[in-house]
Amino acid sequence: MPPERFGLGDGMRQGGLALGTVPAGTRSLTLDGKPVAVAPDGRFVIAFDRDAGPRALLVAESADGTTLAATLPVAPGTWRIERLPTLRKVPVPSAEFARRRAGEMARIVAARNVGSDADGWRQHFVWPATGRISGLFGAQRIYAGEPGSYHGGVDVAKPEGARVIAPADGVVTLAADPPFTLEGRLLILDHGHGLTSAFLHLSRIDVAVGQHVRQGEPIGLVGRTGRATGPHLHWAMTWNGARIDPQPVAGAMR
Repeated sequence: MPPERFGLGDGMRQGGLALGTVPAGTRSLTLDGKPVAVAPDGRFVIAFDRDAGPRALLVAESADGTTLAATLPVAPGTWRIERLPTLRKVPVPSAEFARRRAGEMARIVAARNVGSDADGWRQHFVWPATGRISGLFGAQRIYAGEPGSYHGGVDVAKPEGARVIAPADGVVTLAADPPFTLEGRLLILDHGHGLTSAFLHLSRIDVAVGQHVRQGEPIGLVGRTGRATGPHLHWAMTWNGARIDPQPVAGAMR
């Protein structure tokens, strides 16, 4: 079955997000064998990790038990790779970091898995802050042949105290205050159907866990808490664990 039978939009690329509609009579949907939520009107969202393979299999099962499958081509991303052949990674964390990090990561994973009835995934996302983009999604350094972690979001340089707004409707699933070791004051919104946004290094969080927020509503202030060299907003997005690039999701800044 060709991909167009699913009504898929743009975004079938590494780090990309795509909206689609299922064929009439679909009972369930999977992507590479994993369940995909389908709204009552037949709409769904899927996304592809920064390191996703070149193809993905989308399968719809009909009410009568028949299946329809489409092999989706996943276009490669273009990432900024910086090679530092004479500089080695410095992997040694502090004792305090090691003590705290496991608990922080558990809270982040739990917040991304909460799920909610939010419909923000349907909306055209807006930028939570506008300004100079100072860090690109997917950028990575290679230290003496050893790859470092890639940059999992997009950075927007803003003065400390600048307002941050919700890019789409969502439910607050994590409001980390006191700050985490790396992320600082961290806020996570669930947009529904497995799609989440995280906002790092905030100087202040203005919403609470469980609160429903609307697109454009103030949620916090830009800061430099956690591991940050200067004030900026780090905006990261995931879909069912896949890390995706917020920049094409929000489009051009206005």
